[in-house]
Amino acid sequence: MALLQAGQKAPEFTAKDQDGKEVSLRDYTGRKVVLYFYPKDDTPGCTKEACAFRDNLPNFEKVDAVVLGVSVDGQKAHRKFADKYELPFTLLVDDEKKIVEAYGVWGLKKFMGREYMGTNRVTYLIDEQGTIEKVWSKVKPETHTAEVLDWLQQKT
Repeated sequence: MALLQAGQKAPEFTAKDQDGKEVSLRDYTGRKVVLYFYPKDDTPGCTKEACAFRDNLPNFEKVDAVVLGVSVDGQKAHRKFADKYELPFTLLVDDEKKIVEAYGVWGLKKFMGREYMGTNRVTYLIDEQGTIEKVWSKVKPETHTAEVLDWLQQKT
């Protein structure tokens, strides 16, 4: 896994969201983008993280930042996840693994002694011009949203 670094241009992407609508990074030019990668819909850690973003969305909007979640789950799983937890932000479908690979978050993982390939929990903050401003690679679902929000509030 070779993560991108602050100062690099964020790779452009177009993907479908939980409603089947096409979304591109360029759609958000002029706004900050919190692009967070998570392993799987409706799992304990991913649910905690998504609900924390949901609960703090008004604070992200105050600093003109949009939140986009990305996993390799399909549209149906994203829609079910968004409905179940009333997630008001965009979840991007990356079932072909193009975005996770472009951002360096697809890699070897270990769980209970088993190794497998999967999405690592990483968040990128992309500035208004499409440049990576900050990278969080050691994400704890319980506290991560507060870290990102603190960073954004200090910068405004």
